Amino acid sequence: MSHAEHELNSQPECWTRAAAEVARHADALPAPGERVAITGCGTSYYMAQAAAALREAAGHGETDAFPASEFPRGRSYDRVLALTRSGTTTEVLDLLAELSTPTTALTADPATPVKEAADDLIVLDYADERSVVQTRFATTALTLLRAHLGLHTPAVVADAHTALGTPLPEGLAHCAEFTFLGRGWTTGLAQEAALKMREASLSWTEAYPAMEYRHGPISISSEATATWMFGPAPEGLAAQVRATGARWIGGTLDPLAELVRAQRLALAVAALRDLDPDRPRHLTRSVILTP
Repeated sequence: MSHAEHELNSQPECWTRAAAEVARHADALPAPGERVAITGCGTSYYMAQAAAALREAAGHGETDAFPASEFPRGRSYDRVLALTRSGTTTEVLDLLAELSTPTTALTADPATPVKEAADDLIVLDYADERSVVQTRFATTALTLLRAHLGLHTPAVVADAHTALGTPLPEGLAHCAEFTFLGRGWTTGLAQEAALKMREASLSWTEAYPAMEYRHGPISISSEATATWMFGPAPEGLAAQVRATGARWIGGTLDPLAELVRAQRLALAVAALRDLDPDRPRHLTRSVILTP
């Protein structure tokens, strides 16, 4: 079993622990009414997108998400929340060093420079990973933030167990193209699903807000395409996708559990292509830039 597969399978336990511990992190997390920005790179940025959309939709306050390299320095926030598994990513550390706003970092490794760069630190070391490809740290960080908003329930963990224990749709791993769609907070999850497919299996993947899919991207769909919806689909979209000949996968589980299914798909395609998901080409655990 690869490290990625082991880490993927351990997510329900990690989520349960994060939800149980959220209260002790409350002082380091955004309070209701605060204007907040959430940042990260790669997978962490897509989790930031999801968390920001959830927080604002829940009425907790205006919340933005940015890649650390594109953070608008001129904007004013009450708190900046940075997601960084390694605690060593150059763009995140550079940003935290520049900000005078109160900052909190969620990391898997406290013995890294982010400990000194952020004002507050939340450590999810039990969700750390040996695989380069992120799975459990990202979803555990998002679970912590969902629980902080009062949006996590035991049903989410039950759905994760279902995602791990139910076979993937027959033949899905043999598709040539994969498109992931989301709405609201699940748009970030769709982007992350596409990234996992690219990283682990070198697949041709795309991700879009579901309503935007009709505005051009649907033109590439064919019998070789699988289109996967995270959360409820816009009315009529499934029929339009099927009319192209593409395969429609409607999400029936909690969207975070659907992401677990997509992670499983990435590993399944990697296995078919004899690729090592623990060591994807051209990638490292952290992007550290030298002057």
